[in-house]
Amino acid sequence: MSPSVIDAITRLGNEQPDLPALVGNRYALTYRELAAAIEQLGAQLRARPARAIALALDNSPLWAALDLAGLNVGKPVIPLPFFFSAEQIAHSIHDAGIDCIFTDQSERYRKLLEAAGIEMGEQFSHNLNGQAYSELRLRNIAAKPLPAGTVKVTYTSGTTGQPKGVCLGADALQQVASSLLSATCGKADDRHISVLPLSTLLENIAGVYVPLLAGASCHLLSLADVGLSGATGLDIKKMLGALIGCRATTTILTPQLLHAMVAAIEAGHPAPQQLRFVAVGGAPVATRLLQRAQALGLPVFEGYGLSECASVVALNTEVERCTGSVGKPLTHAQVKFAEDGEILVRGATLLGYTGDIPVQPGAFWPTGDIGHLDEQGFLHLTGRKKNIFITSFGRNVSPEWVERELTLHPAIVQAAVFGEARPWNVAVVVPRGTTPEALGAVNQAIEEANGVLPDYAQVKYWLPAQAPFLLQNGQLTANGRLKREAIWQLYQTSIEQLYEGKPGNDLVDITTTGGSA
Repeated sequence: MSPSVIDAITRLGNEQPDLPALVGNRYALTYRELAAAIEQLGAQLRARPARAIALALDNSPLWAALDLAGLNVGKPVIPLPFFFSAEQIAHSIHDAGIDCIFTDQSERYRKLLEAAGIEMGEQFSHNLNGQAYSELRLRNIAAKPLPAGTVKVTYTSGTTGQPKGVCLGADALQQVASSLLSATCGKADDRHISVLPLSTLLENIAGVYVPLLAGASCHLLSLADVGLSGATGLDIKKMLGALIGCRATTTILTPQLLHAMVAAIEAGHPAPQQLRFVAVGGAPVATRLLQRAQALGLPVFEGYGLSECASVVALNTEVERCTGSVGKPLTHAQVKFAEDGEILVRGATLLGYTGDIPVQPGAFWPTGDIGHLDEQGFLHLTGRKKNIFITSFGRNVSPEWVERELTLHPAIVQAAVFGEARPWNVAVVVPRGTTPEALGAVNQAIEEANGVLPDYAQVKYWLPAQAPFLLQNGQLTANGRLKREAIWQLYQTSIEQLYEGKPGNDLVDITTTGGSA
């Protein structure tokens, strides 16, 4: 059996004690210092009566050390993303029975807890290598039973409603980390830089556990230092500067971050020269974007996973790669398909959800995604099961399938397709520009997409979006998926008028020559 990440840290702490493990803004921890910090923090966790601890910290070596200490002593750790609203954070606290929060933003959390009616108890001040942080104890939080063996609860933001707590065991985390180490050919001279928040399960496992298993170094700079601000702010020049400055060999990006990187390099910004593996996930990646990245020499590899499967299920690699697929299933994962094409996964699956009955061990997990394996064993996604709509002719349409074809064309930045119980489909399109030429290019793009789509999936009309689909306007999830209900609510009147034969001036019928918005 592969060594655990804790075993690897302990071994390297003895064999190569001065090797850098975690590198932050102001300090670094060698493998010997990290092993000592895990023991020290673990002793503190054992001494406290806390049932479940939350991490509400910026990216830093401290975040990783606390997380690893919780893993080492078997204490459930719950990362609280900064992109969650105050309501979502309060929900997570009650939902998982969190009675202890480690944070570097104590004032913010005191106000948040007070507003939510959560009573604070004792507060302790700590520091790791001079980095100060607070331990907030909560008084009136009811205990919540978690599935036996839970060491991490990761909350999925979802598209609507409150986040769901996915309970994971140490074995699942270890299986995924070991498979990723093999798939990415992780090595001791790697320098991984975390661009995504460590509260993201993918970054937590692939950005910390995997490099540490390899004996590599993790560069855990603050989010501001890698160009991120607030929920959606991005300074792409700062992000590229961090990658270049750290001489990063590996990193993980969302499709939006990859798009910004590609656009900046195409515009003349220097590219990071040391990168050997850039994993992209969290949402489907347009094939054309991958092709643009590859044309720039960027080693970009699309993958697929979900929290319920401890993050990554499949990944393209340097050895086995098929653009347009999400790669081959990792060595720990077994994949099969339901009759309707839903992807079912066994291996490294969740123990259960918070407040729900435990999941049967060894069972296949229904992912909610529709897909297939090709003859070479590469996994292809065609859409979300819950997003499939049925036309008035009884045909099933996956909107992601149509949207992927539309956004292959550079004239279309984003697209959302609708057609439930209707004879034809409508797309709300974010065009590349607003000039007559740019809008005419959208018409051409849709005609090209329609040329490869069956008639029931083709787009007959399109509406120019009022603004891009973004996280800050509530039309995009944090991992880049469309919030379809929010987009529908905004454009519902225009779309329904169209179906009633009363199109507005902003409508474009692509079946007429020379249509314009």
